Amino acid sequence: MEFTASQIAGFINGKIIGDENAVITGVSPIERGEKGHMSFIAQDKFAEYLNTSECSVLIVSEKLLTKDSYNPTIIAVDDAYLSFQVLMNLYAEMQGRKSGIESNTHIHETAALGEEIYVGAFTYISEKVKIGAGSQIYPQVFIGKNVKIGKNCKIFSGVRIYDYCVIGDNCIVHSNTVVGSDGFGFQPSQDGYSKIPQLGNVVIEDDVEIGANCTIDRGTIGSTVIGKGTKIDNLIQIAHNVMIGQHNVIAAQAGIAGSATIGDWNQIGGQVGIVGHIKIGNQVKIQAQSGVNSSVKDGEILYGSPAISAGDFRRNYVHFRNFSEIVKRIDNIETNSKDQTNE
Repeated sequence: MEFTASQIAGFINGKIIGDENAVITGVSPIERGEKGHMSFIAQDKFAEYLNTSECSVLIVSEKLLTKDSYNPTIIAVDDAYLSFQVLMNLYAEMQGRKSGIESNTHIHETAALGEEIYVGAFTYISEKVKIGAGSQIYPQVFIGKNVKIGKNCKIFSGVRIYDYCVIGDNCIVHSNTVVGSDGFGFQPSQDGYSKIPQLGNVVIEDDVEIGANCTIDRGTIGSTVIGKGTKIDNLIQIAHNVMIGQHNVIAAQAGIAGSATIGDWNQIGGQVGIVGHIKIGNQVKIQAQSGVNSSVKDGEILYGSPAISAGDFRRNYVHFRNFSEIVKRIDNIETNSKDQTNE
């Protein structure tokens, strides 16, 4: 698609400085700008690119502009980052939504499909499935019996949704994620480990996005719940009966053990491990690679493994970096003490 600077400015209510007829055919990161492309500058640390970028058009936060003219055409806005997001969303909508049912699909006669949905080839939809209007089910998806999927969802290729799981409206599930696999439940006995049947399900509330290659286990009894607006990165394990609240963000390779409860608006870094049966409050921030083994109060910031408060971690880390010197000083003190005793 091609757009002129004036068209783009109209979408985001921007003011043009330069050639309003400059044509855009693509976008680039600001560090690798190309002619005919557009990028944005929202922070002072990137302001140098106002004079050096090869981009034909730049969307720039007005507070960063200091001159009346620049080599690229400038679209001045209040917040360049938010304006660029608006444009990306508009572009995604312009790509169009697929509709219809492709050949080589299996859809059980008892399944109820909403209007204007898309079902890709080699998808299997089991009995009594309900899928809301406008949802997009891409090729090679498996949907088990009695699954409910809301309106305007995107379920990408290779996703597996086990029986009785529920997905709300406006959700996105990326490729090869598994929703509703058995929880890791086994009872030790003299003969080994006996499997405990996993009879619950997974409930994913509205506006959730789940990355690729995640696994969300069904509850042993009851539900594993992912709260409204939560965003889950790739390669994440969420165990049985975990309860995750609203608007959390969880980065890649995190693991959350069974029956942990997580509140609202938390930020959980990559490779964080959270043990089972603990409670994490609201607005908690957990640094990457932290290991959380006890409950956490609202608003805490955690580092390390086992995780401790950020303030304690930073103070202790200063000593850890000087640990060799501290040991030498202690050795010297002990040596001097022995010498004085011998005298």
